[in-house]
Amino acid sequence: MTRVINAGRLTFAALSVSNYRRYYGGQAISQIGTWMQMTAQSWLVLSLTHSSTALGAIVALQTLPVLLLAPYGGVIADRVNKRRMMIMLQSAMGLQALALGLLTVTGAVRVWQIGVLAALLGLNNAFENPSRQSFMLELVGPEHLRNAVSLNSVMVSCARAIGPAIAGLLIAGVGDGVCFLLNAASFVAVVASLVTMDRSALNPTEPTPRAKGQLREGLRYVRRTPALAIPLLMMGAAGCLAYEFQVSLPVMASRGLDVGATGYGFMTAAMGVGAVLGGLLMAARGKTGLRPLIVASCAFGVALALAALAPDLPLELAALAFAGGASITFMSTGNSTLQLTAEPAMRGRVMSLWFVAFQGSTPIGAPIVGLVTAALGARAGLGLAAVTCLVVGALGLATLRRLSGASRLAPRVATTGP
Repeated sequence: MTRVINAGRLTFAALSVSNYRRYYGGQAISQIGTWMQMTAQSWLVLSLTHSSTALGAIVALQTLPVLLLAPYGGVIADRVNKRRMMIMLQSAMGLQALALGLLTVTGAVRVWQIGVLAALLGLNNAFENPSRQSFMLELVGPEHLRNAVSLNSVMVSCARAIGPAIAGLLIAGVGDGVCFLLNAASFVAVVASLVTMDRSALNPTEPTPRAKGQLREGLRYVRRTPALAIPLLMMGAAGCLAYEFQVSLPVMASRGLDVGATGYGFMTAAMGVGAVLGGLLMAARGKTGLRPLIVASCAFGVALALAALAPDLPLELAALAFAGGASITFMSTGNSTLQLTAEPAMRGRVMSLWFVAFQGSTPIGAPIVGLVTAALGARAGLGLAAVTCLVVGALGLATLRRLSGASRLAPRVATTGP
């Protein structure tokens, strides 16, 4: 019994921080709404256009601002009070969801409107996400950072399991628009958690004074720090082609397995269930560094290959659960490694590049996955993702060996006695 209690304390250590508990609860509600909206938006676009290419284009519109502006969002995050920035931008995200919901329930929604609202949401994300990512260390401190990042991944994964399943049932029962309206309401919880937080218990980073060339300074800093550059490059490649589930899963559900909206919801939920288990394992026993990141990338690739080849829904759900665990391990390991390695004054800029690598690459990857799926079939999108992760793991391993070899061959400075 004592061993179980100690394991629980280790797994949920960050929840001992009262501000983090408050923030965690608000984010949990908001993330369920966000996954409901993501599921409903993908299904709505596919229903209106019957085109995987159009779906990829909408996803690209939502993430293009991240690619273009998130690095500058990181500069702003290093300059401002991150909590206040999050309050303002989370409120704006709620208004975007409300507008999309009202257009949909009134029957006035058109594809171009979805595209415009998706682009506005992406613009918001480009500035909100770097602040949110770098705020975590201020919230829990370095002692609990890895645990907090892993628990955040678990929370997102639970939302991924709950939100799409609810969305699938709502789409089948009352339509897409209700999902967007519920997401708008969910932002009240996260904004309230930020407003009511005990500010005296936070450990805010001293804002960086405004100066010219801060974005270039951040890029140079990452380039000369391999412990930052390599994980970012690995996530950039995987984020571009492996994480395009908004494109690949709806097509796999509707055309590859013929299971409809409800089956699509359960497929996304299966990934969430696997991610919860993987996230809890990371919270208790996870490690940071390049080697664990390589292992996670290879496991992710194998899981995606199984998902691409699954002949029916039960085997697809099992493969996607495995993929969910591997994907969250890959993301959490990379995120924690970057935050613990980056200098405090650079953390916002470093985490903005992480966000660009993860989501900003989608404007490139989503249309590619959409075109590949349209040309080669519903399973081709997941197959491309599997190959990408395996190649990323192999290149990461080759880079690690090269760095280790260079370290061994580096000349040693001789020391002499007094």
